[in-house]
Amino acid sequence: MVEFLAGLPARSRDGSKSGASFVCEVLRAEIISLALAPGAVLSRQDLQARFGFSSTPIRDALMRLQEEALVDVFPQHATVVSPIDIDRARQGQFLRRSIELELVRTLALAPDAALVEKLRSLIRQQTAFCDLGEHVAFAAADHAFHRTMYDTLGMTELWHLVRRQSGHIDRLRNLHLPKAGKMREILAAHAAIVDAIAAGQPEAAQASLRDHLSRSLEFVDKLRQSHPDYFRA
Repeated sequence: MVEFLAGLPARSRDGSKSGASFVCEVLRAEIISLALAPGAVLSRQDLQARFGFSSTPIRDALMRLQEEALVDVFPQHATVVSPIDIDRARQGQFLRRSIELELVRTLALAPDAALVEKLRSLIRQQTAFCDLGEHVAFAAADHAFHRTMYDTLGMTELWHLVRRQSGHIDRLRNLHLPKAGKMREILAAHAAIVDAIAAGQPEAAQASLRDHLSRSLEFVDKLRQSHPDYFRA
């Protein structure tokens, strides 16, 4: 969980606007990592006790999660973690792939040694997490790998846009991540992308990126069979 929580707003003692942001980001990380599984009930009273905030920042945090379709709010009844929505997952995948194809092309047209080394350092971190079987930490390093490309080109706001639209596809990825060989597959894809950027080969970088970000939906049927309650009907 630590990696998902990196960069969170400081926890406010008085329940001001940073309080809602803090609660939202903690719950979002738990939802994306599946620590809070689809169907989990989120009691506002329990959340107030857990975070030490009044009802207002808790309500605002849940509203933000509702905007991302990560929770379903049933007025006067309950708030529950939403099922994984395949249509939303498909759209999130399409958006991210479309943007990152242009990112890697641009980076490969003007290779930067410092960026290449930073990306390779993140791959080494991921490899260590893979060897340890640390799926959550691996996923955080995965996000750091991709975000680094956005930040390098001054496209951080686009990263935040993609992140807000990727909750459902990210949950699919995390559900599939423990499968045998999946982390090694991701490591190989990241290495291929970086090698192509370093060699100044934009077409190869795009081909590796496209293949890397096109696999998540291939296993939906198997994941539905193993976790039928996790998906929207």
